[in-house]
Amino acid sequence: MQLGELSHAGRTPEMPLTLQVAGDPLVLERLLRVLPGQRYVALARWQGRSVLAKLLVGDKAQRHFQRERDGAEYLAAQGLVTPELLAQGFIDGQGGWLLFEFLEGSQSLWDAWREAAREPLLSDAQQSVLAEALAAIGQMHAQGLWQADLHLDNLLRHEGRLYLIDGGGVRCETAGRPLSRAGVLENLGVFFAQLPAELDPYLEELLIHYLLANGEHALPLEMLQTEIAKVRRWRLRDYLKKTARDCSLFAARIGAFGLRVVRREAEPVLQPLLADLDARIDAGHIYKTGGAATVARVECGNRPLVVKRYNVKNLRHWFKRFWRPSRAWHSWREGNRLQLLGIVTPTPLAVIERRWFWLRGRAYLITDYCGGQDIIARFEAYKQATPPETELLALDRLFAALLRERISHGDFKGHNLFWDDAQGAWSLIDLDAMRQHRSTRSFARAYARDRARFLRNWPADSALHQLLDQRLPQVPGTCPN
Repeated sequence: MQLGELSHAGRTPEMPLTLQVAGDPLVLERLLRVLPGQRYVALARWQGRSVLAKLLVGDKAQRHFQRERDGAEYLAAQGLVTPELLAQGFIDGQGGWLLFEFLEGSQSLWDAWREAAREPLLSDAQQSVLAEALAAIGQMHAQGLWQADLHLDNLLRHEGRLYLIDGGGVRCETAGRPLSRAGVLENLGVFFAQLPAELDPYLEELLIHYLLANGEHALPLEMLQTEIAKVRRWRLRDYLKKTARDCSLFAARIGAFGLRVVRREAEPVLQPLLADLDARIDAGHIYKTGGAATVARVECGNRPLVVKRYNVKNLRHWFKRFWRPSRAWHSWREGNRLQLLGIVTPTPLAVIERRWFWLRGRAYLITDYCGGQDIIARFEAYKQATPPETELLALDRLFAALLRERISHGDFKGHNLFWDDAQGAWSLIDLDAMRQHRSTRSFARAYARDRARFLRNWPADSALHQLLDQRLPQVPGTCPN
């Protein structure tokens, strides 16, 4: 295959795939990242060695090629640790290629962070990851460079060294001279915005690792916090838009006669279920049936899933629902919101709406199955005692996150809160009425209702009720002191 033909190969060209590059065969063995018709990143074989191949095709190929090449050269020229660029070239009308040294057995700092995420806040392992990342960022900034797409996946541990990758996102202000304070604050805002908001109180402590590598500027904490908040708002808006369109994360088909959005990584596994949803629901383990919703656990490829079908009870019910987004869509959106904000909920995998000329009918939501106990069953033995401190601390963290993000659940009964043993956290389900509030006043009222409903899960005179009432945070003016 010629390089130019790759622009018509779609998202999943058949592997292995051999391209002719400057007279040598380049065998693509495994795709790592794809932007269909524009960018293909793959593990490949070239001249008898493994390489990381970046192939740029399509109308924007020349611009993207120049960015990738310039970024890689900036990093190397300033003496920063980065994979060696082995070969590169561009052919008019076809596209460009860059072949990099492949770091066999490397681990991204994102993978290292995920391994440490369950540990207590700022544990040694977490400190190690963040210290490495901030030192590398400081080294870049000290040389006048910054990574526009800055995240932990662009930092790789390999044989005791930390490598900077993805030259396409590297920008240069003035090579060899420290980045301006405004540039530093903006770039650090991008970095910290992707970390859990629970770390915000420790920003000053974490910045020490950065300042040891680049102490050129004083970094006012308030200005950095403003940048972080701005980036977080943008990230949330951008991510929620992605949940409603076809992109690298989601496969979407939306039209007058139906809506279907599927998490792309789960699409192959879900195909048998999506082909006959109602039959698979009827054959599954039914938790709730009849009325406005039917909930069932189903097996799909040996993977337990939960399907919630939102029914149309009658013509009157349809007239109330057809003109507005379905409750399945609302739950899909809120589940993805929670995940981006770091609040545990079963992963939303797919949402489907039946439509007729845009008028909505039945709708379906598919999520991962949360197999733990709900909080009522989990705390059953502790009505007159104290539950495990780890589970109480996890509850503290959940309520603190809801307060921080101004999120109300709307139906905070105990059966909607499950223990997720894998993450050591409480997982929220049934998000039909969930809402993120803009107004402090409206959130305060909604939070007060959530808090009161949650406490009603246990008798008011029980020791457990009184313990939780003391621990759960209050919103001024909504709860008795």
